Amino acid sequence: MDDYPLLNAFLTMLWFFLWIMWFMLLFKIITDVFRDDSLGGWAKAGWTVFVCLLPFLGCFVYLLARGRGMGERDVSQMRRQEQAFRAYVQSAVETDTPRATVDELSRLAALRDHGDLSPAEYEQAKTKVLASH
Repeated sequence: MDDYPLLNAFLTMLWFFLWIMWFMLLFKIITDVFRDDSLGGWAKAGWTVFVCLLPFLGCFVYLLARGRGMGERDVSQMRRQEQAFRAYVQSAVETDTPRATVDELSRLAALRDHGDLSPAEYEQAKTKVLASH
């Protein structure tokens, strides 16, 4: 095998990427253990010790026993984060600009797009609306 240096480089990269994937899986499992609200403290401690002391067997058993729920927990967390983000954006919009200001700006934009206002008139009206806020 020493006669093929390119093959050695390929095998080294393969082992390196497998090693990185292994650690990613290990961290994903530990994150999932602590994210799961249905597990109690002792169960979380048990899974963590099992995965850390016997990593290959622990990860294999965890994926067999609780692998289906990992995806469901990921999806539910992403939905909660998206809902929290949308609620934050909505509250920021409502507190920063009152609804009347938003409606007035959209009405001015429609008038500009329709050709009833020149760009200079639009900028002047927009400045006036924003200054009154």
